Amino acid sequence: MPEVIVFDVNETLLDVGALDPFFEDRFGNAGVRREWFGQMLQSAFVTTITGDYHDFGALAMGALTMVASRHGVTLSDADRKELGASMRGLPPHPDVRPAMERLRDAGFRLASLTNSTLEVARAQLENAELMSLLEAALSADTVHRLKPAPEPYRMAAETLGVEIRDLRLVAAHSWDVAGALSAGCAATFVARPGQVLDPAIPEPDMIASDIAGVAERLIARNA
Repeated sequence: MPEVIVFDVNETLLDVGALDPFFEDRFGNAGVRREWFGQMLQSAFVTTITGDYHDFGALAMGALTMVASRHGVTLSDADRKELGASMRGLPPHPDVRPAMERLRDAGFRLASLTNSTLEVARAQLENAELMSLLEAALSADTVHRLKPAPEPYRMAAETLGVEIRDLRLVAAHSWDVAGALSAGCAATFVARPGQVLDPAIPEPDMIASDIAGVAERLIARNA
């Protein structure tokens, strides 16, 4: 029986690089987008470790404030709303939909698991025209613990009615892979441009350059 595949959303399925024009316009440097995303993740890890929970949207806006202060840039409420709206409208990477269709047609159950709130996740997946391919869109916000804490992965397995060992996370983030493996899931690392595995974590049993590669290898393995 095929594994149940749970996809991370931002950067794994959706192209966060589409936000570059926002950062180019406000900061004069599209590269600040990576700084902002990294700061958002750092803030998420701090709240997860300390237990002082904040949802991912609040952390995203807090990270934006921090980066703006660091660069001496003043942002308006309209700027923040624009970034939030742009996050909901991120396009999928070109390889994503065809690969997900192949996996679905091969009998795999597909779902998503993101640190974004359920409202944002559903909006993202609907706007990217991926929601119809998924059995469920799941959010770590449901358990008030963000990935890579074990609770979101366990919640995903419970919600989908499978043992956690039968769940495979597919993610473009080394920290997400580490969390999934620690929780007892299988994991696939998607080496999107700029993404590398942390040598300090166990290596997952599958690495691919994109979701098309994931589909090809999983279908071949299941056959």
